[in-house]
Amino acid sequence: MRTAYKSRAYPTPEQVAVLNRTFGCVRVVWNQTLAWRRQRWHTEQASTSVSQASAFLTGLKRAEGYAWLSEVSSVPLQQVLRTQQRAFANFFALRARYPRYKSRHGRQSAEYTRSGFRYRDGRLRLAKMETPLAFVWSWPGVDPASVDPSTVTVSRDPDGRWYVSLAVEIADPERPPATGAVVGIDLGIKDFAVTSGGLKIANPRALAARERNLARYQRRMARKVKGSNNRVKAKAKVARAHRKVRASRTDFLHRTSAGLVRDHDVIVIEDLAVKNMVRNRSLAKAISDCGWGAFRRMLEYKSARYGRHLVVVDRWFPSSKTCSGCGHLLAELSLSIRTWQCPSCGTRHDRDVNAAKNILAAGRAVTACGGDVRHSGPARVQSPVKQEPQPVKVGIPRL
Repeated sequence: MRTAYKSRAYPTPEQVAVLNRTFGCVRVVWNQTLAWRRQRWHTEQASTSVSQASAFLTGLKRAEGYAWLSEVSSVPLQQVLRTQQRAFANFFALRARYPRYKSRHGRQSAEYTRSGFRYRDGRLRLAKMETPLAFVWSWPGVDPASVDPSTVTVSRDPDGRWYVSLAVEIADPERPPATGAVVGIDLGIKDFAVTSGGLKIANPRALAARERNLARYQRRMARKVKGSNNRVKAKAKVARAHRKVRASRTDFLHRTSAGLVRDHDVIVIEDLAVKNMVRNRSLAKAISDCGWGAFRRMLEYKSARYGRHLVVVDRWFPSSKTCSGCGHLLAELSLSIRTWQCPSCGTRHDRDVNAAKNILAAGRAVTACGGDVRHSGPARVQSPVKQEPQPVKVGIPRL
């Protein structure tokens, strides 16, 4: 199994200069290659391979005004071409958006393969550097001297923090014993997640808790003169505030997803169209603060790693409007109604708990018909629930 160990790095001033030059060259190669690809497609209607992009990079280094590209290691520049090729492959497979140009103000990174670094006894030496790059190992249970990385990625966040990520091949983790438990999960805003067993996981609202401080730092940055050192310092404070929000949200998502995977054999969630839901300007900030997409990705790879099953049911399945007791389907149910009573059987439902129960029932139907429930493609891939006919009429119980 392939994994990565990410640690804080502390480069010396000389190493910072080398890495900053490398980041600049990586960014220029990405942007110039992307522009050349687009022009070649619009003029010749021809696709581009890695070998053709490599020939373009060789010509770019010989071009007037780009001789400084040869001052840094060629390994990160070659990796840019492979990364861009994967980005286009994901775009054409409908797994990602069209590749965009890189900015000098965002996160900067450079990837080194085995020919661009040397790692021995827990000490990392990168190409064009005379001294090892210092970093802090954050995994007490793993000996850094025993790690054999295949690639090394050095990055710098907008707040000025440096990181080094070591990609390694490790043995598959031991599968935990089966628990026999299944759970349906309904994601929301007031409560981040409600399970079919009635457990409600509160939404930490990481952005809302730090929104006032973030707004104050942004106002201070707006008052600084553009291009001044004070504006650079204020911008770093804004980036640090965003990092704290991101770290708090990520920690919550990891803890929640790990607990669900550890305690259940089968997890059923709904296929939410988060990209479409954030178009609602009244709920866009609250939905983005939840991190539903990241939560689903965590459930996917953790379930695959530990031998659990993740079931994704149809986003159009009326989980909230269907009675989990008799199957009665309501004609309408507004978001403001949090509890409702079934007109057919008289059962009183909590909206979210009822939806989680229906999601679990739909997930059991998917597993019963033998569908592939962990597809890694886009949301357009249909699950077995989508393929089954739905002859449901309003007011008629579903059997």
